[in-house]
Parts: sequence; C-alpha cells; structure tokens
Amino acid sequence: MAGWERLLAELVESRGSELNRYGFLLSGDRSEAADLVQEALVRVFARPRRSWELADIERYVRRTMLNRFLDIHRRRQRYALLAPRLAESSVSTDHSGAITERLELLSALGSLSPRQRACVVLRYYEDLPVASVADRLDCSEGTVKRHLSDALVRLAAALQTAHRDPEQGVGA
Repeated sequence: MAGWERLLAELVESRGSELNRYGFLLSGDRSEAADLVQEALVRVFARPRRSWELADIERYVRRTMLNRFLDIHRRRQRYALLAPRLAESSVSTDHSGAITERLELLSALGSLSPRQRACVVLRYYEDLPVASVADRLDCSEGTVKRHLSDALVRLAAALQTAHRDPEQGVGA
C-alpha cells in the first residue's frame, strides 16, 4: 500500500467520526456533513505530499471542509439573489412543543449566517482562540468578535423563544 493510501486509511479509521461531527456542526445535516468529509478527503489526497503527518492532514482536511462549507453557502446565497421566487422557504417555524432540546439548538444554529456558524463552531467546538478563528477565516479578530457576538445574541433569543411557556402568553 502506498504511503498516502496508508495515511488516508489511518485518518479515516482514527479520526473519521470526529471529522463527521465537525461537518455536522458546520452544516447541520448528516448527509451534507458526510459529503463535506468525502469531498475534503478527495481534494486533499488528490495531490498527496510525501512528508505529511496525521495531525497535519487532519488540520488540512478540516480547513478544506470549512472552505467548502463557506463556498456552498456563498453559491446558495448568489442563487437566492438571482432566483428569489425559487429560493423562498416554506419551512414552518412552529415546532408545536414536541421539539427536544437538540432540535431546538439545531434550529437556532440554522438561523445563523454561515460565517457566524463557522465562528461559533471554531470558537466553541474546536476551542480555538479568537486569533486562530480569524486566521482560519482570513479576517480580522474584530470581525470574528462581531460575528460571535451577533451569533450569541441570535442563539440566546432563539433558545429563549423556544423555551417560553405557552401559558404565560406573549407579554410575560
């Protein structure tokens, strides 16, 4: 087995589930997460390097996944601007009280912009400092802080609305 094939097999075996979780946190969808992982692996191993270490490969795959996620959402946004009638969402926001905390959190994460979501995932899931998040997203630390602040406000509002007691009414 060639060196890159061994590294690919080792990466998938030892870190595959973590890469899938990372993709799920970025995208919010298991199948899209699997697609992100697979596409990142194909892109990374299309031109393997001889001196790779497993940790370096994983970082490169994660970076490729993040870039691909942001590219997908940029394209969707451009398409939505070009074809607004087709891009209208028919998703109902009424979850009728049968939603678990996990679904509420996923819904709240879904309300974030792709940049905000990426900042939240990198900062709180990957536990990266703001400077590293800014480096990965190729933006300033102030921009990351703004995205994090806006995202946390949105998440708090969405989760507070989700946990409001329906018997208390709107003004409670």
